[in-house]
Amino acid sequence: MDKSLILKGIAELLNSRQQIVITVHTNPDGDAIGSALAFGQFLQKLDHDVHIIAPNHFPEFLAWLPGADEILVFEQDVKGSRAVLAAATLVFCLDYNALHRSGSLQDDLFKLTVPRILIDHHREPELDAFLWAYSDTRVSSTAELIYEFIAYYDFDKYIDNAIAQALFTGIMTDTGSFSYAINQAETLEIAAKLVRSGLDAVWVHQQVYDTFSENRLRLLGHAISNCMLVFEEFSTAIIQLSKEDLQKFHFQIGDTEGIVNYPLQMKNIKMAVLITEKKDTIRFSFRSKGSFSVHEVAKAYFNGGGHANAAGGSLKTDMSSAVKQLIDVLPEYKAILDSSN
Repeated sequence: MDKSLILKGIAELLNSRQQIVITVHTNPDGDAIGSALAFGQFLQKLDHDVHIIAPNHFPEFLAWLPGADEILVFEQDVKGSRAVLAAATLVFCLDYNALHRSGSLQDDLFKLTVPRILIDHHREPELDAFLWAYSDTRVSSTAELIYEFIAYYDFDKYIDNAIAQALFTGIMTDTGSFSYAINQAETLEIAAKLVRSGLDAVWVHQQVYDTFSENRLRLLGHAISNCMLVFEEFSTAIIQLSKEDLQKFHFQIGDTEGIVNYPLQMKNIKMAVLITEKKDTIRFSFRSKGSFSVHEVAKAYFNGGGHANAAGGSLKTDMSSAVKQLIDVLPEYKAILDSSN
């Protein structure tokens, strides 16, 4: 369906005052939190009652965003979150394509009888789960879709510094500081419009990327120096961080953000994978450059998926088995990696 018709359909629901809950995916990142905050503040300007629920904690480097301190964390406040959901007349699902990606929230979302609306840019959206799905895999981020939503009404009328900061954070973090997913001119045009609105883009970048703790920086050094395996024949580098590694550097949520991108700075590396051990689950973060799609690898072998150049996955196994499984599948993709550009 044409995107303008979907926007019109969602807008019709917003013609009357609603009790709205905005939800994001588990382990929320800059795009999830930025999109939710920008959209929530916009909806409040339309005179709706709005709450945001995150399944679990988000990184500290996003806590400065206006309104972040009002986000309900489901795993921390189950009772309060369920009360908000029980009162909802509309639920928006931002930056995730299927209800199971909402983690600890998924059972409650499945039980809802009120309309669920998807706004997302990931592949293969679970369309049957939503009344409306405003989905576009071509855009850089969900924040870009939220910009389009606000622009449908009137960007200049509703934009303010808080919304601009949240949107820019979403776009900036989901493009690796504008280093990938920027092949559409519209992405940079939106960033320019945010700057023209008065946004201090340098300041926002500093709040996200220049607030490392000493432990986080030392973890990064340890990851690259001691935990990176390079497979030149497969144009691949793997970084593995065990529970012991994370504990040694007093891991906080968000401390591993961006580590997976560093191996791609090597000239002949086309795929980088960060493997982390969290409780009884091994998590995979895939990145690639050029035409090689890590989405296909994550989907085929690691219960995941995402975008062509950025994807994730997980396995219920131990670290050594997880690393072995990844190494074992590399020969299957050698020809594609060799030919990618």
